[in-house]
Amino acid sequence: MKKKSVLKIFAVIYILFCAAMLLSVSLMAFDNPQSVMDLVKVNLNSTDAFSSIRGVYGGVSLTLVLSLIYLVRKNIPLALLFLTFFWGSYAFSRTLTILTEGALGSFGQNWLIIESTLGLIAMVLYFSVRFNNLQYQNC
Repeated sequence: MKKKSVLKIFAVIYILFCAAMLLSVSLMAFDNPQSVMDLVKVNLNSTDAFSSIRGVYGGVSLTLVLSLIYLVRKNIPLALLFLTFFWGSYAFSRTLTILTEGALGSFGQNWLIIESTLGLIAMVLYFSVRFNNLQYQNC
């Protein structure tokens, strides 16, 4: 029983950690879209560009945060499965870039490692939750 409680606590902390990371990017994008693009050395040069970054990194990220908060309360396994695909898709996209455009810069390399690790953690947690038959409905 104690193993299940520790697993549940770790899963919740992991999901909330991911939500906090996404929230920080969302808030940065809402406040100053150029600051987000400065990370990859891209200059925004039109109001449409600012609007797009606010929409994608601000609005979409905020929607993901709210979804994760909902899921951590209603269905932790689904939140973990979502995060497995979310981080895995980022890592896949970076890998595809390496294969099609060439080596990533230090920013991309670092994030490939981070996203791959976060995806693997989510996957291990998901299968651990399923293996232990933990039910998290209405936590």
